Amino acid sequence: MTDDGAALTPAGGLRRDAQRNRDRIVAAARELFAARGLTVGFNEIAHHAGVGVGTVYNRFADKDELIRAALQEPARELLRVAAEARATERARDGLRLLLDRIVALLAANLGLRDIVLTFDERTVPEPGPAIGEALGDLLARAAAEGDLRDDVTTHDLVVLFWMVTEVARHTPDHPTTYRRYLQLLVDGLTTSGAPLDVPASPEATGELSRLWASRGR
Repeated sequence: MTDDGAALTPAGGLRRDAQRNRDRIVAAARELFAARGLTVGFNEIAHHAGVGVGTVYNRFADKDELIRAALQEPARELLRVAAEARATERARDGLRLLLDRIVALLAANLGLRDIVLTFDERTVPEPGPAIGEALGDLLARAAAEGDLRDDVTTHDLVVLFWMVTEVARHTPDHPTTYRRYLQLLVDGLTTSGAPLDVPASPEATGELSRLWASRGR
């Protein structure tokens, strides 16, 4: 005769009821992180999942583990977009694709936005650096192909990128609004004009990112 506990325990190790609770917690965290960012706490997540807060602590050692479980798949989508953009034949087209898709994804998911803004490797380490590398690669290629002014830096793109993301965040029902400014951004980078002022330093760009992250929460 099969033991009741064994009958309830699948090959992965968790009892079926424990697995259901874990799935509910992850789904609740994914929804709340997307809507409100990473400052949402275990109490709110437990309430949204319909479980006790002790159940959340039993299933997840700390908040970083829960963030990884909830946002790993959305983060992988960012990586797929970055790879697709880098594979385009013309770098300018890849740059437009990357900015458009990433802006849309981050505007719709504040938790993912927080991860990319803070480059916090304790949670989901890959997306921020991958996007930065894709931007740098596409920028260099577009300049070499003669499609981009040669005094634009990656840090310029990062700041402009977050400006458009803020527009997208606040106009979710009107996606053509942010796309208009994105088009102006990309097209503006391709025109020759007066030399630009000294570009922002990496430290200044990082400080802007941290400020945007804290305000977004």
